[in-house]
Amino acid sequence: MVRDGDGDPVVIRNHPVLHDGTPMPTRYWLVGPAERKAVDRLEAAGGVKWAEAEVPASEVEAAHRAYADERAAALPPDGRGLRPSGGVAGTRRGVKCLHAHYAWYLAGGPDPVGRWVAGRLNRNRLDPDAGDGDRPAAAIDCGTNSTRLLVARPGGPALERLMTITRLGEGVDRTGRLGADAVARTIAVLEEYRRVMDRWQVGAVRMTATSAARDAANREDFFSAAEAAVGVRPELLAGDEEGRLSFSGATAELEPGTGPWLVVDIGGGSTELVSGPGRDGGPTAVRSLDIGCVRLTERFLSSDPPRPAEMESARRYAAGLLQRARDEHPQLGAGRVMVGLAGTVAALAAIDQELPAYDRDRQHHYILRRQRVDRILDRLAGTDITGRRRIPGMEAERAGVIVGGTIVLTETMAAFGFDECLTSEADILDGLVWSTRGGPHLPTV
Repeated sequence: MVRDGDGDPVVIRNHPVLHDGTPMPTRYWLVGPAERKAVDRLEAAGGVKWAEAEVPASEVEAAHRAYADERAAALPPDGRGLRPSGGVAGTRRGVKCLHAHYAWYLAGGPDPVGRWVAGRLNRNRLDPDAGDGDRPAAAIDCGTNSTRLLVARPGGPALERLMTITRLGEGVDRTGRLGADAVARTIAVLEEYRRVMDRWQVGAVRMTATSAARDAANREDFFSAAEAAVGVRPELLAGDEEGRLSFSGATAELEPGTGPWLVVDIGGGSTELVSGPGRDGGPTAVRSLDIGCVRLTERFLSSDPPRPAEMESARRYAAGLLQRARDEHPQLGAGRVMVGLAGTVAALAAIDQELPAYDRDRQHHYILRRQRVDRILDRLAGTDITGRRRIPGMEAERAGVIVGGTIVLTETMAAFGFDECLTSEADILDGLVWSTRGGPHLPTV
């Protein structure tokens, strides 16, 4: 059910009844040597009683019932022979075996004890043979529109890249607060990302929050819930720092001779403009603007499809902020190549190629031409959200904000005189993982 980075089994699952009719109460078995060793140490330190004291009994009982129901669904329908009973590790209440709980959790089961074990192992580093330098690193970006995860080995390729549209910043521009539903959606995703990181035995983790959290009065409540889900507290990035991390991630694979670059990271609540490299290899100018696909949509594009007057107001507003940024930071205009990042740009690359599904190889370093972007914008703005969802390459969850994001892109190309945009699937997450190592950028797959 779960393998490690070398392909060796960590968790296996057996049938609930063996060939000779012997019932098997336990279905999920922890077989990875490093994982077993770590849980052995935790149990020897009193982990069973510790878990019973810290995990609510009602949640443990619910896990036992869910485990038994899942196992029963896999039993032969004829009902003959002995039937296994009990929940996790064959017991009906309390905690009997941390190995069994942890195995089911890693395999995707709703096991609160397994989640507790994972958090304890992550905090205590109980396996002395697996230091942080040998473990994959992880980065999580809690953005205004999407929540994303990157897991990568030191000096190696990406092991896992996940993106879920959670709309954390929904309504923040109007209310100044993160909504309860938006927070709940995001925390649910973070809990799943924690499970993914546990499967990869992640060491160093860096989690950031950007525009939506910067603008929210109740961000600390969200940070506490996110810390409980992941094990580390989100860092609130200023716009300039967000831009520098995006620049380091996006340009690491580019040939130095092709620069200088203008990196444009179009988020949900903000857009970062970063030019460089300078003599030290870093950015020469960084500017964060309060225009993004969600913010522009909520401020200006209230109709579906948007009315011409709404489109004009949104374009004029974006153009004004971009021109002011260029006037105040002339070095932003020195770039020879524009590099576009994040979900809007990736979606436009998919739409332009009519891709049936996400294809990193075809979307990474694809050339978006401004003339094509303008045509796509006309098509997107000319239909309602249902029609946009039917467009090949369009993510259903992004259809509500794609017009606003496309306006930002085309107005940026116009403001800085670019006819082409080089798309990049390497971005702030790559920069975050790089920052956990203090060394060379980690290659991507």
